[in-house]
Amino acid sequence: MELKVEESNEEYDRIDRFLAIKLPDLSRSRLQSLIKEGHIKLNGKKTKPSQPIGIGDIIGVTIPPLREATAQPEEMDLEVLFEDEHLIVVNKPHGLVVHPAAGNPSGTLVNALLYHCKELSGIGGVERPGIVHRLDKDTSGCIVAAKSDASHKKLVENFSKRKVSKIYLAVVDGIPALDSGRIENNIARDPRDRQKMAVVPPPRGKVAITEYEKKIHSKDATLVQCNLLTGRTHQIRVHMKSIGTPILGDPIYARTSKQKFQVDRLMLHAWKLGFKHPITNQDYQFESSIPEEFNPWSEFN
Repeated sequence: MELKVEESNEEYDRIDRFLAIKLPDLSRSRLQSLIKEGHIKLNGKKTKPSQPIGIGDIIGVTIPPLREATAQPEEMDLEVLFEDEHLIVVNKPHGLVVHPAAGNPSGTLVNALLYHCKELSGIGGVERPGIVHRLDKDTSGCIVAAKSDASHKKLVENFSKRKVSKIYLAVVDGIPALDSGRIENNIARDPRDRQKMAVVPPPRGKVAITEYEKKIHSKDATLVQCNLLTGRTHQIRVHMKSIGTPILGDPIYARTSKQKFQVDRLMLHAWKLGFKHPITNQDYQFESSIPEEFNPWSEFN
């Protein structure tokens, strides 16, 4: 693959910044590794991540395939909310990674599901068997996994067509100005920090929609119920920050040391998950128990 620098822009005056925008599916660390290993060249020559670039430069990119390791079954405690021969719904604890990846080759939800279920849908590949959707490592709550390819395909279709109800609880820093609202904008990866997502002007990014409602608030924090109408990476975290009330304990989107309530986790919980069963067409609504860290704000109807 070849990319040509066609304009001067201070946002991507270096090769790593340019590639972060042009190749958004690759993390910053992955891009830097490819540059250092010689898989990315500037005008046919090896370069370095901080190398300045200019109009007319040609960047050659060769992306070697990643070696996948088959996830292995591991015995772990699982809180199963529902299970049949087609799918399983569990209450994921915070701190548990959903599937193996670099830095987390084992000890994930997938490893636990493989032990518990024996067989999962193979559509997600050897590292993500059964995985239909994801929760961040530090988010707790309802997550569904598919046992068969047929159920996997239908569940993915329902998620993509917004036929799945996803209701979250979040404790945010401060008090939102409105009792309820709808946040609708575009979200994309932040070119300055690949760990973050950011609100961006269209046509960049993808549309993200969150409806929220205040439930209980103290002087300095508020329990908010969020209805997720789309499923973008870090969507609620970005949206709550965008209205001036970042989630308590969020190490990426908030200055946690400045928050008046000090907590030991990200205060975001996937409380309810509703969908039509992919095989039987029966409607289901699953509700996970509210974590004890939410107790100061959990008395609501």
